[in-house]
Amino acid sequence: MIPAARNDFPEIRDAVRALVREFGDSYFREVDDQRAYPEAFVDALTKAGWMAALIPESYGGAGLGLTEASIIMEEINRAGGNSGACHGQMYNMNTLLRHGSEAQKQRFLPEIASGALRLQSMAVTEPTTGTNTTELKSRAERRGDKYVVNGQKVWISRIQHSDLMILLARTTPLDEVKKKADGLSIFLVDLQAAIGNGMEIRPIRNMVNHETNEVFFDDLELPADSLIGEEGKGFRYILDGLNAERALIAAECIGDGYWFVERAVQYGSERIVFDRPIAKNQGVQFPIAQAYMEVRAADLMRYEACRLFDAHQPCGAEANMAKHLAAESSWKAANACLQTHGGFGFAADYDVERKFRETRLYQVAPISSNLILSFVGEHVLGMPRSF
Repeated sequence: MIPAARNDFPEIRDAVRALVREFGDSYFREVDDQRAYPEAFVDALTKAGWMAALIPESYGGAGLGLTEASIIMEEINRAGGNSGACHGQMYNMNTLLRHGSEAQKQRFLPEIASGALRLQSMAVTEPTTGTNTTELKSRAERRGDKYVVNGQKVWISRIQHSDLMILLARTTPLDEVKKKADGLSIFLVDLQAAIGNGMEIRPIRNMVNHETNEVFFDDLELPADSLIGEEGKGFRYILDGLNAERALIAAECIGDGYWFVERAVQYGSERIVFDRPIAKNQGVQFPIAQAYMEVRAADLMRYEACRLFDAHQPCGAEANMAKHLAAESSWKAANACLQTHGGFGFAADYDVERKFRETRLYQVAPISSNLILSFVGEHVLGMPRSF
């Protein structure tokens, strides 16, 4: 096993790694081939209590922090799995935990903890606004004891494998608020009740085996008590979920990075060409060593972002930097691994090409590398806004 930056919570690491390896590379390869959802794997994670990591013990969860949750996601990817099928529940949970009413928590958290309900989906991104969240067009209009939602979302994942969805919509028109971030509200949507009754989904086939969709709202009616927190303050609330998302995605990329390094080291040490292991050549060895150092550096930033989040301190800069550094380093490790394997890297049986596709996503989503660079340039370094 290639050494990580830190080895916190070895009992969590060992248990998650053992669970993933019970399924093995062939399971994840077959799921990828069939473009299926790893239902058995997600069920096993749930039954073992890992999907309830962030839920307080009083609601049936483990009461762990984002640091521990990030280790769970890291180890899934490091053992050869793909956390993209289930990570939504981890980061979506924070919006409900930190801003939901006690009645909402009592109603939903025990069932989420037991696996009776899944909270895997979050609807924020729209076709015309992307990450320009304050400009989103979806509207939720209060009418008596309900809200009526109209609009469109895109790249909304895991709807078909979830029971609940976090929805961000504008409740006060943009031209009627003092700040762009005002007038946005968060709702907890019962998907079974919504789909076919004002909500339509259209799957988007994509490069990786990742279930994602276009979503259309046409007079979707939501009960007034589906509102999370105060009306109009949803943008501030969603930041908790987004910062957690950045840190968890960073952890997944770190898991990928270590996986690529381990596979490259193993193959490079065993593959004999011209009577010598190819890893003996500096042209093979040095890119792997460089990738490993960068993964470890990103790993440390992940821990800092999680530490601040768990302490309820501002962590936007750290979460974004962790995600960026981890995505870049995992991609560098992926390229080094593929190059080390040569033609065999393109063979499905080696799993490199599957993981290669999966980790490439994270330079684009859930936020692009360029947006993170502009955030750091403006909000950390104080330079003029670049767009």
